[in-house]
Amino acid sequence: MALPLLRSEIPGLARFATGKVRDVYDLGDTLLLVATDRISAFDVIMPNGIPDKGRVLTQMSRFWFRRLRPMVCTHYITTDMDYIMQCIMEAGGTMTPELCAALEGRSMLCVRAQPFPIECVVRGYLAGSLWREYREAGGENRPVVLHGVHLPAGLRESEQLPAPIFTPATKATDGHDVNISEEQAAALIGSETVRFLAEVSIALYQAAAAHARRCGILLADTKFEFGLHGGAITLIDEALTPDSSRFWEAATYAPGRNQPSYDKQFVRDWLEASGWNKEPPAPELPGDVVARTADKYREAYQRLTGQPLR
Repeated sequence: MALPLLRSEIPGLARFATGKVRDVYDLGDTLLLVATDRISAFDVIMPNGIPDKGRVLTQMSRFWFRRLRPMVCTHYITTDMDYIMQCIMEAGGTMTPELCAALEGRSMLCVRAQPFPIECVVRGYLAGSLWREYREAGGENRPVVLHGVHLPAGLRESEQLPAPIFTPATKATDGHDVNISEEQAAALIGSETVRFLAEVSIALYQAAAAHARRCGILLADTKFEFGLHGGAITLIDEALTPDSSRFWEAATYAPGRNQPSYDKQFVRDWLEASGWNKEPPAPELPGDVVARTADKYREAYQRLTGQPLR
């Protein structure tokens, strides 16, 4: 198993931003997104990473950006390493064969967009934070309204919703994102923009869910990020990866319980059982947890794209 890449450095290039997973470089009119193998849980980055995770995220996003391009503008330009290497050197960066090999398959050149300060979450099933809020509001016994969305009484955990719903969230720099209503989102970016984002987000979810279902996978929920580029609303960041989406195995799906998912579930489960207090520093993940998590990411990629991982 290849060693995970936990941090990238490109001599001569300014770091535009550093996220939990991605290192972003400023190339002038464009941005270079390098997806590392870092993994976080409970909002804390683990000391060791997941091999190939960054390559899965980058290549799965490429697959979806290209597939969904007829429905929405995206920030994707290319993942071709020869072209990216040329752009890096033109921007003043220094490349070596070793660095090129390290960045291969995990680098994406993108247009530079101005992001909106909300995340666009679409849910097709009652899971995660929405299930918790539904129970706390008494939804098992009566209809409830959560974040402006009406939900019927008596739904079970992981049950498919009558129709996909749009539940925007704030972008938290620290801690968890907070679910908000469309009205609250409109106060941040305008009602017309929110209406458009809700419509396009649900349409993207439905298209992706239909493709996933043909692959034997259920897309329970996902989150999109959008920005403005050249006056056009543009899909940015990543798209429909195990980091931004909840994927379930269709053959074993059974509402009324939590579903095994194609994501960092093994990591979360081990951390919960370890006695860790969920405050930094996080403990090092055991080798078997790392290996099983890597296998889940790779399987999700191969099942959904039908392509080999580069």
